Amino acid sequence: MSKKLRYGIIGCGGIAEGKHLPAISRLKDVEMAAFCDTFPAKAEAANRNYAEGKGKVFADYRELLREDLDAVCVLTPNNTHSEITVAALESGKHVLCEKPMAITYRESQAMLAARDKSGKLLTIGYQGRFRPNSLYLKAECNKGILGDIYFARATALRRRAVPTWGVFLDEQKQGGGPLIDIGTHALDLTLFMMNNYEPAYAVGTVYHKLNKDKDTANAWGDWDPKKFTVEDSAFGFIVMKNGATIILQSSWALNITDVREAVTTLCGTKGGADMPNSESLTINGVRNNRQFVTDPDFGAGGVAFYGGAEAKDVDLEARTFAAAIRGKGKLYVLPEEAAVVTRILEGIYASAKTGKPHYF
Repeated sequence: MSKKLRYGIIGCGGIAEGKHLPAISRLKDVEMAAFCDTFPAKAEAANRNYAEGKGKVFADYRELLREDLDAVCVLTPNNTHSEITVAALESGKHVLCEKPMAITYRESQAMLAARDKSGKLLTIGYQGRFRPNSLYLKAECNKGILGDIYFARATALRRRAVPTWGVFLDEQKQGGGPLIDIGTHALDLTLFMMNNYEPAYAVGTVYHKLNKDKDTANAWGDWDPKKFTVEDSAFGFIVMKNGATIILQSSWALNITDVREAVTTLCGTKGGADMPNSESLTINGVRNNRQFVTDPDFGAGGVAFYGGAEAKDVDLEARTFAAAIRGKGKLYVLPEEAAVVTRILEGIYASAKTGKPHYF
């Protein structure tokens, strides 16, 4: 496969403009040949900016899927992820779908079934795995440096940073608020490091404490209380089948100064690890009968996947997908893993509604 890969972009809104389109445009072996959005002006703008106006533009994703394309990126509201991904796989396209994989576990299972039937590749957009500190920590976990990881915190806490654009505040289209938006990143990272995808039960609490506030001092301007139908904070207590415990914390607007987004804390039998933020990492343990803490320097060195200058996480995500399509590498985010993230999030929401533990 020496020719350029032809991509179709379904959904040309904020996540496309802010993450995927710039990253794909930096791939020399990929061309964006088709763009789709229910707001045609967005697709037209993406076509001008990333394909010099040479691509085709559609308002209906079904029409785009009739095109001769190698892959599509599904960058639409959460409630459409499963439907569009299944259709894309059935049309013979490889798929990169934005996170979360789906709103429900049943939807994610339909995506996996379509993947299996089509023989095409499917991956989910958890780019946090590609950060330098995440790559380093995963390598340490694979070596067993932390031992048996039996306690973890998955953290995604903002102080006053509620996204007020797009459909973020629409429960019907998104399926939830910060839990399914940023909490999903923290949980994915945590499960990936633990290599543990067998949940036993979850207890969840969901809060709508600040939705009706005015004069909010929000980073992106005051939200509209009438449109804020999702939670502002959600928390989960997850017990895995092997007895390991995960505490999941997610909020867009918690009154807290210790803000951390899409990070994990791990505690094992041999050592522990903590991500103070998305760029740093500390690992602790005991050596020569002394406690120690090490702080890797991520200002130097490269990325294990590719030589040369260190790339951004979104670039590595895009490169990895393209390389896998060409048979020159493997996917780094497996949909089977992403489906478990969706399953646990769904369980936390279910527990919050019933006031009882949700057993898987």
